Amino acid sequence: MSTKSSRSGGSSTRGGSSSGRTRVGRYEVGRTLGEGSFGKVKFAKNVETGEHVAIKILDKEKVLKHKMIGQIKREISTMKIIRHPNVIRMYEVMASKTKIYIVIEFVTGGELFNKIATKGRLKEDEARKYFQQLINAVDFCHSRGVYHRDLKPENLLLDGNGNLKVSDFGLSALPQQLREDGLLHTTCGTPNYVAPEVVNNKGYDGAKADLWSCGVILFVLMAGYLPFEDMNLMELYKKIFKADIICPSWFSSSAKKLIKRILDPNLQTRITIAEVVANEWFKKGYQPPVFEQEDVSLDDVNAIFNESVDSQNFVVERRESGEGEAPSPVNMNAFELISTSQGLNLSSLFENKLALVKRETRFTSKFPALEIMSKIEETVAPLGFGVKKNNYKLKLHAAKTGRKGHLSVSTEILEVAPSLCVVVLRKAGGDTLEFHEFYINLSAGLKNIVWRTIDEKREEVTNN
Repeated sequence: MSTKSSRSGGSSTRGGSSSGRTRVGRYEVGRTLGEGSFGKVKFAKNVETGEHVAIKILDKEKVLKHKMIGQIKREISTMKIIRHPNVIRMYEVMASKTKIYIVIEFVTGGELFNKIATKGRLKEDEARKYFQQLINAVDFCHSRGVYHRDLKPENLLLDGNGNLKVSDFGLSALPQQLREDGLLHTTCGTPNYVAPEVVNNKGYDGAKADLWSCGVILFVLMAGYLPFEDMNLMELYKKIFKADIICPSWFSSSAKKLIKRILDPNLQTRITIAEVVANEWFKKGYQPPVFEQEDVSLDDVNAIFNESVDSQNFVVERRESGEGEAPSPVNMNAFELISTSQGLNLSSLFENKLALVKRETRFTSKFPALEIMSKIEETVAPLGFGVKKNNYKLKLHAAKTGRKGHLSVSTEILEVAPSLCVVVLRKAGGDTLEFHEFYINLSAGLKNIVWRTIDEKREEVTNN
């Protein structure tokens, strides 16, 4: 597996000091890759094979409190059932007394959304390649009775070879969720990508709803913007129900026809996946997926909620650290720095093309890590944020309630060299637009410690 953008965050394998290592079973756990309501996704390394993976760590207490056991089991079952080259692979699942650990494939190419946000719309042939891989994956999921229900560019990742990987089955549905009428009835998904029948509360066909989302994704890939968009949710739904699409002039006529057949609000005339695969535009340059089918057991899915230490899925999380060592920032080597270089440009935080805001950003500084921490604390206090510190990590928590609860921002300081740090800021909770507004205010206060390249300085002078 390619590991060009991975980093063994919690360890120090290159020498020097370390702030300690966390081990879970055979895995050494490193830096946080993302955060959600019920836990985190962390980078990890299999110490037996050296393979890099991602571990989704869920808090058992939160899962039980919010009655999410069924959904978590469903997500794990789904990921185990699906073995396809264009779907994120799940390797194993473990549990401790307080946590659930889902070990999944670690891909290095980032979100497909970021590719569009930074480079703009894709050429038709490239968009078709991703669409072909998406349809392959979705069709395979449907053949196993699995419906994703939240397909969007943010849930489509790219591996080191640029191949698409479908992720995030948190909203997926299995056959047992169908009611007597043979339809699904849970309204879910992301508004801009959701099919009209999903929001009319009369039940819907999971396969047809997923295909609609695929059609929206294809439009976004080729246009660089959404086909249905409005700040008012009810107005947005009206546009989706009407589905009066205006395709840009650069779309080929055959692409326009296919998109309009997919984004057809009439379920009787909407194209099926089988018809999409047979479509002449779709078939151009098509390469069918190559994969090996495996027998899959779901016996361990229930075992993760079993408190018995005799279970082979039961693990103990342990912290390993050198005695007497003072904590130091986590190291990031040059190879890893290059792989994340797109994130060093502060201007890429807010992308108007898709009217969406990134949930993570970063900046570089030539100031010492302790000084950066002090400056962040000093800057966020007047903004109404409390600060919790854990070595070279900060958790910033807004006192005021925002649109989606309290805004929470995780901050981590990584050392590239003794005189250069990368500071990663990630939205851990709350509204993404509020995170953007917060970052604008924060960056103004940190202006003196943020290191800009000569080109960025020239651009700033030109803009002023």
